Amino acid sequence: MELDEKIGRVKESLRGRRVAVGFSGGADSTALLDIAAGVAEEVVAFTVDTGVMPRGFTERASEIAARIGVPHKIIELNLLDNREFRENSAKRCFVCKNIIYSSIMSEAHAMGLDVVVDGTTVSDMFEDRPGVLVNHLLGIESPLLNAGMKRSDVLEYLKLRGLDYSENTTCLATRINTGEEITPEKINRVSYAESLIGSISDAGAVRVRHDGNSAVIQVEDPEGLLNKNILRHIEGELRAIGFERVLLDLSGYSKGEEELVLYRPCREADSRIMFEVKLPYPIDVKETCSSLESMKPRCSEKMGVIMLDLDGRNVTIFRNGKIVSRNVKDREDAEDVLLKVLPHIIRRLDDSSPVT
Repeated sequence: MELDEKIGRVKESLRGRRVAVGFSGGADSTALLDIAAGVAEEVVAFTVDTGVMPRGFTERASEIAARIGVPHKIIELNLLDNREFRENSAKRCFVCKNIIYSSIMSEAHAMGLDVVVDGTTVSDMFEDRPGVLVNHLLGIESPLLNAGMKRSDVLEYLKLRGLDYSENTTCLATRINTGEEITPEKINRVSYAESLIGSISDAGAVRVRHDGNSAVIQVEDPEGLLNKNILRHIEGELRAIGFERVLLDLSGYSKGEEELVLYRPCREADSRIMFEVKLPYPIDVKETCSSLESMKPRCSEKMGVIMLDLDGRNVTIFRNGKIVSRNVKDREDAEDVLLKVLPHIIRRLDDSSPVT
């Protein structure tokens, strides 16, 4: 599917509606806000200042919304006031997004807006993000996902439109290991460390993981930090704010584009082609089956399997996150099948699932 067709689908889903956009200023929400601004009857960007975001987060979001020409509303709340969030269990991202989007929905409805949308894309479905389940529970729409847009599509759209976006919009709590309590001190250490490294190096995107008493530095280009004076300065500063060890992860930090489907030879018959993908989380068979109702699925909650026939192409969805497409023509055909199914996948929120 070409980018123009995907953008057309997003536009049709928003045309003439009064839309509240959950807005971080990152690539996905910036593209969504720009598309909505051109077709919706009314658009308002909502940014929630949670107290655990990178420095300058709300200011950058306001600047981007202003350039697009959309009203911007900032909602102030402090996630560190929430005990369940501070406990930092595997459900932390779910707890966080539930609080954030419940507050956006409340404000949006008070303003008479019709729908709340977010920038979830196909790429997000390949990451273990428990917060995506909130969309299903609260009725948040994801126009980019429904149109089959990947991260690469979003970046191409922004380039064509000449739009800037914020590179650093992820919650700082994601830098703290699951199970370790989230405290203001830890958030402040991470915030200071990332700001410091970003200001004195050209190593690209920066992440500092708070691993016990250690700071684990991840950057896009580790070689950009391999200078004795820079490393000594970083170590001294980070030890001064409470880290006992300072480590550099030489594997770096990368936001790579996923390969949607993988070819798997089908032994049943040489003429058949089979592709598969494995999502990194369990699937709620009952809820997913209900979401796929218009496609007439055959479901067995006991066996943990959903089967579909889409124009002669067979799709099997397993509880463990595996999706298999058979009788497809080629990789492009298999991707088309997957893009039809993914918006209907409902993950199961499992305490054992890791937070990323």
